Amino acid sequence: MRSIREFKAPTILTPIFVSLEIAMEVTIPLLLSMLIDYGIERGDMNYTLYMGLILLACAVLSLFFGAMAGKTAATASAGFARNLRHDMYYNLQELSFGNIDKFSNSSIITRLTTDVTNVQNSYQMIIRMAVRSPIMLIFSLIMAFCIDPMMSLIFLGAIPILFVGLMIIMKVARPAFERVFKAYDRMNKVVGENLRGIRVVKAYVREEKECEKFGEVADDIYNNFTKAQKALVTNNPLMMFCIYACMLLISWFGSVLIINSGNDPARGFTTGQLMSLISYAMQILMSLMMLSMVFVMITMSRASAERVVELLDERSDLSNCDSPIYELKDGSIEFKNVAFSYGGASARQCLSDINLKIKSGETVGIIGSTGSSKSTLVQLIPRLYDVQSGEVSVGGVNVKRYDIETLRNNVAMVLQKNVLFSGTINENIRWGNESATQQEIIRVCKLAQADGFIQDFPEKYETMIEQGGANVSGGQKQRLCIARALLKKPKILILDDSTSAVDTKTDALIREAFANEIPDTTKIIIAQRISSVQDADKIIVMDDGKINAVGTHEELVKNNDIYREIYISQQKGGED
Repeated sequence: MRSIREFKAPTILTPIFVSLEIAMEVTIPLLLSMLIDYGIERGDMNYTLYMGLILLACAVLSLFFGAMAGKTAATASAGFARNLRHDMYYNLQELSFGNIDKFSNSSIITRLTTDVTNVQNSYQMIIRMAVRSPIMLIFSLIMAFCIDPMMSLIFLGAIPILFVGLMIIMKVARPAFERVFKAYDRMNKVVGENLRGIRVVKAYVREEKECEKFGEVADDIYNNFTKAQKALVTNNPLMMFCIYACMLLISWFGSVLIINSGNDPARGFTTGQLMSLISYAMQILMSLMMLSMVFVMITMSRASAERVVELLDERSDLSNCDSPIYELKDGSIEFKNVAFSYGGASARQCLSDINLKIKSGETVGIIGSTGSSKSTLVQLIPRLYDVQSGEVSVGGVNVKRYDIETLRNNVAMVLQKNVLFSGTINENIRWGNESATQQEIIRVCKLAQADGFIQDFPEKYETMIEQGGANVSGGQKQRLCIARALLKKPKILILDDSTSAVDTKTDALIREAFANEIPDTTKIIIAQRISSVQDADKIIVMDDGKINAVGTHEELVKNNDIYREIYISQQKGGED
């Protein structure tokens, strides 16, 4: 409800307009009764014309108030949904990797789309129909009791029948809708994976298997939605049964009373009163039907609302301390007795007993087998995750004492999965610095050995990058991401296996440019190739979440079995 904000005015105006509309609608049957009994029955055309004009005015006012209620309800609900998506998305940006890991990508997309739409529809019904129905019900009952208390008791008999029916419907439908929305998550996941990996699917001729996966989740949605709808469709027949039963009883008893009274207002019941009572009966029963629709919509949207609130209430497990530091002295790094696990303290540790010192401006290589937690180690430096125990320091200060934005602005990281966004090459590289000049962009692209292939494009730096960088090769994508990181002018540069798709000559040119152009920047290079790290000031060998050895290339070849084995295997490959 905090997301309503600037749409409080239309939210409040909607019930006001609805109430005025109801006032007109409730008045019309009473005026109609007077028109019939005192105008038409008595042949008084002046009175008939006078009441007819009043009825017309009430109808026009009812139309006006109804239209205004519809407009304000649409404005309020659409604005509420916009703010809700805004708040969810902005909260998502604040979350740490640890928080985001709790939700799948497909689940987040479903919450931002389908779930918000369900909440929006429910909100519009609440501020309009949920206000209209009970007010209409109460005032129509009052007017009906004023006309004939005994006849009005017929309506009271229908209410408990409808109430019990609605409770049964809600009990059956709600769990089915919860399963439906979880199935939507799985469907988005299947479709997303298929679109991202469409080249792999076609290369391995797996189209039929992917269609089967999609068919299974689509059938699951169909079955659960059908079960929920089967429960909901019983609502309409139940309502119509109560409506027509009430109408028949009112018509029967009303006709008997008119015959007995001789249609004389002084003696009892009249035709005009019967017409009014039938109108009020329709209003009462339609109000009950609208209330049942509101209950059904709330039942559908409740599961969605809980999922939306779950994302809104998620709070980042990374936050600034009370008096954060806004300046990094240098790019020195120190790990002191660091231990870390992705699942918290109770989960298996990915890193343990990490003790390491890196001087500012040093070039450090990290090598090790797959799964040895090389990437995990460097992700602790910009506080993408927090350690479970121990301490990570940058510039002689614990990273937890820095303002998070300040820390990350001074640490440029090229992740293992290189990501480019839809837009021009210039726009993508300016992620590193929005105010960078064209000369600065060209300079960092030359350092990253990207300027050469950019100049070959017809549009050069204004070349459009397709979603995910689909129109550039893996090596080109890596070099653009390195240029983007360099534009930040960081104190620490981390390359997480970021030159794996470039040839050894280009890799060597990139490292040479780093050594000559950014000597004061601390450079950490994670690589699988020995040639990418052998010129580093020190090389760290990782094994099973621990530091196995630290030294220069010559020292490790001589003294470390793991490093020597990797080196020999790669040298043999070169000789072959």
